[in-house]
Amino acid sequence: MQLSRIALLAVPALMAGCSQVEGFFGAGQSDPGPSAAAPAESAAPAATGGPVRPPANAVTADDFDTSTDAERQAAAAPAQGGDAELGQVVVSLGAAAEPGFWLETPLVDAVTPGRVELANGESAQVELRPAPAGSGSRLSLPAMRLLNIPLTDLPEVTVYRSEGSA
Repeated sequence: MQLSRIALLAVPALMAGCSQVEGFFGAGQSDPGPSAAAPAESAAPAATGGPVRPPANAVTADDFDTSTDAERQAAAAPAQGGDAELGQVVVSLGAAAEPGFWLETPLVDAVTPGRVELANGESAQVELRPAPAGSGSRLSLPAMRLLNIPLTDLPEVTVYRSEGSA
């Protein structure tokens, strides 16, 4: 009798969880949510001339990485010196559909220009974005690719705020 009550209570909870992963494995299409841009909208650059959102049907890393050669060259530019070291963090891949070169990290409390550097000295210019205290740090797909970091790795990077930033 007690087991049947537990089973009756567990079924609705399990079914609710299923709705959270619908479409995760590519089967079925559920509401793509606010992060998926419409195809016409995703192909055009942002009104400010900023990074281009990937198309709604993006599947591969190449599809999601909409950075231009000019953007990659700017991000790969060597450090100018005088950058303020903020600390070291372990990074994971950030939201692949979010374009641009950026790092979400609890080391900053406002958006500011910065740089991330691997132990081997490779670095990338990025926009530092605040993340809640105690959360992890997430690096953009284009930045991970520029630094030749496998997308499933969790490398440690040193984070710098660029000179002249508050």
